[in-house]
Amino acid sequence: MLPRMKDTDTRDIVILGGGPAGAAAAASAAARGLDVLLIDKARFPRDKLCGGLFTGRALTEYRHIFRRAPPEGLFEERRAISFHMGARPMGRMDDVPPMFLTMRRDLDAHLLGLAQEAGAELLTGQRVAAIDLAGECLTLEDGRTIRFRVLIGADGVTSAVARALFGRPFDPATIGFALEKEMPPVSDPETARTVRVDFGAADWGYGWSFPKRRSTTVGVGGLQARNPDMKARLHGYAALLDQGEAAGMKGHFLPFGDYRRRPGRGCVLLAGDAAGFVDPITGEGIAHALGSGRLAAEAAARALREGRPEGAAALYRAATRQIRLSLRIAALLRPIVFSDRMAPIFSRSFAGSRRVKGAYMRMLAGELDYPALLWLVARRLPVAAWRSWRMERVGSMGRSTGPRPPA
Repeated sequence: MLPRMKDTDTRDIVILGGGPAGAAAAASAAARGLDVLLIDKARFPRDKLCGGLFTGRALTEYRHIFRRAPPEGLFEERRAISFHMGARPMGRMDDVPPMFLTMRRDLDAHLLGLAQEAGAELLTGQRVAAIDLAGECLTLEDGRTIRFRVLIGADGVTSAVARALFGRPFDPATIGFALEKEMPPVSDPETARTVRVDFGAADWGYGWSFPKRRSTTVGVGGLQARNPDMKARLHGYAALLDQGEAAGMKGHFLPFGDYRRRPGRGCVLLAGDAAGFVDPITGEGIAHALGSGRLAAEAAARALREGRPEGAAALYRAATRQIRLSLRIAALLRPIVFSDRMAPIFSRSFAGSRRVKGAYMRMLAGELDYPALLWLVARRLPVAAWRSWRMERVGSMGRSTGPRPPA
């Protein structure tokens, strides 16, 4: 049922997008007593392309935002992971920090329900026809106008809010792209309990196989500019796994490290994929979506409380400093993981070091941050590898940045 609204309606905060970032922002803002309206063009539950890996870092954010444990049955816990580089195994780990698998259809509907329970008003199945940033209002497809004091764009990688702010939602030269297919559940018990990650399944990217109760989510993703043959990549990966055919695959853009240094302007903020807050190595975005949604709501609430909604973006930028720092350091590490020059060195180092793999998993769990992981990797790389890494950085960025090799 649609909310009853006048032809012109004014809200403290309007949020576009009902994914994890939007739901987190809505719940956090409503819990602070603000008048919140969340709009999404879809009706929920709806399907969403995503591997559905919910990390320990994401679980920490969930508990912080919603003040409860997730309901039984929403997540499937996994404690085993295997790493591969092409056909070469790079090591398996059992009893790693818990990872959780879910379906976005279930997760997003659940999170929206929590946002509504917190007091946010939902308007789903309704498209936005126009956004007027100067007039601080937007127009719905049915002609109604909604005014906002703060606008939060949580509307994904093709964000209309980002387009209104910056002229385009992302840079096509640096955007990632992923293809995915829900395949039959696996029957082998060992495979069924193991998350699998394949570095090199796509150029400057990776493949994944996430076995769940009702299906196995299989996909490949990487930089779009380097993978004109992404369909062939997924077909090849599916054949390697022998878990089903890749026919019927679906694709979506992935802001693979192309994050916004200034994720907003004035009283307009960007959260989650709309801000490019996706890890450029792991592709994981749900934790940053939840975290940035919460931080956007907190910044908006403070700006409104101080009577300066136009100051929300500055507060939000300061609040997201740690997220942006982690993404920047991950971008420094990315050539070590994905470049052709470094791949043999990375493969040997990663496969031969349980400590590095353990640090990678602790990072996903939220127990370790990227600065510590960068230092650990730096200490293990030989000088020759550092020289190759610096050449890769010069080639990709036009300048050499990052830490020096250890003495």
